[in-house]
Amino acid sequence: MLKRFPAALAGEDRGLAATLVVLVALGLLVPVFNLVIGEGSFLHIPTYLVSLMGKYLCYALLAVAVDLIWGYGGILSLGHGAFFALGGYAMGMHLMRQIGTRGVYGDPVLPDFMVFLAWKNLPWYWHGFDNFAIAMAAVVLVPGLLAFVFGWFAFRSRVTGVYLSIITQALTFALMLAFFQNALGFGGNNGLTDFKELLGFNLQADGTRISLFVATVIALVGGLVICRLIVGSKLGRVVTAVRDAESRTRFLGYRVEAFKVFAFTVSAVIAGIAGALYVPQVGIINPSEFSPAASIEIVIAVAVGGRGTLWGPVIGAVLVNYAKTFFTGELPEIWLFVLGGMFMAVTLFMPKGVIGAWPSVRDALANGRARQRRTVTEAGE
Repeated sequence: MLKRFPAALAGEDRGLAATLVVLVALGLLVPVFNLVIGEGSFLHIPTYLVSLMGKYLCYALLAVAVDLIWGYGGILSLGHGAFFALGGYAMGMHLMRQIGTRGVYGDPVLPDFMVFLAWKNLPWYWHGFDNFAIAMAAVVLVPGLLAFVFGWFAFRSRVTGVYLSIITQALTFALMLAFFQNALGFGGNNGLTDFKELLGFNLQADGTRISLFVATVIALVGGLVICRLIVGSKLGRVVTAVRDAESRTRFLGYRVEAFKVFAFTVSAVIAGIAGALYVPQVGIINPSEFSPAASIEIVIAVAVGGRGTLWGPVIGAVLVNYAKTFFTGELPEIWLFVLGGMFMAVTLFMPKGVIGAWPSVRDALANGRARQRRTVTEAGE
């Protein structure tokens, strides 16, 4: 089983390499088309579209994180939106601390929602978030620690399959309910918004938007490379062996729970980074990001693209989120039906996703051309 794994990766590497080339090209060309080429040209990419593409790539990075544990580890998490949202809230807290006296109430320390709720002092867990380095450490550590603790107890208890999926869904639902409470100090239902600047740069400026887009491209490329290195290593082979035959792997002497915890924690950290990049580009973070529906949506994106490929989920996330943008704008009442239909169609007709379906389509086209040539030859005779 382990010996066949490198051969399986060989075919995936071509698609991954092509995806990395496309991402690097986007990172180089989009700034040119936005900042250099004038608005009068049909090649000009408007700033709103840059932010929209950045949003899609943030979800693509989240999809890669889910694919690492689901596609290669066999761990179906229906609550990965929690780690995405925690990373987003850590970034949002930093951005809120940067507003200062430019807020509606002009308080130099307290965010506007705290002044409105008559808070007198800044909660202890908000201290330090005016420092960018501390905020970025929280982006990594908070999702990572939660995933480590959750995974330690869940995997040591040998919770697997649908039971684990339900528990992860309960985790993100509990966090959503908690963050809805004004008393928790995270803005309640409205969340955190009205951001002004990041590292001294105006968030509404074209240059800042482009910089955030390029940072997202770099993070996605880095996430894909790191995940590829993990799944191609001996550690990654054991993780895949756990997916295929957990009991056999345990009988061989491997501590299965340790490998699961590692993959789950790394995946959560990547999700947190995706959330941190998402917030300044979208301009808001609220408890809806914790909703189980958001986590299920990204799982569907992974399934649509093709799990166990790393680059397939990138395509799936872009396709699903583009469809969401279109249908929620034009026909919002049918979006959930479309999403469900996509999942059923993939499950029934393309179990390996869009990427996995391509070889079958290619073979069918080749067979059709061969039959056509035979028919022409026989007719000539």
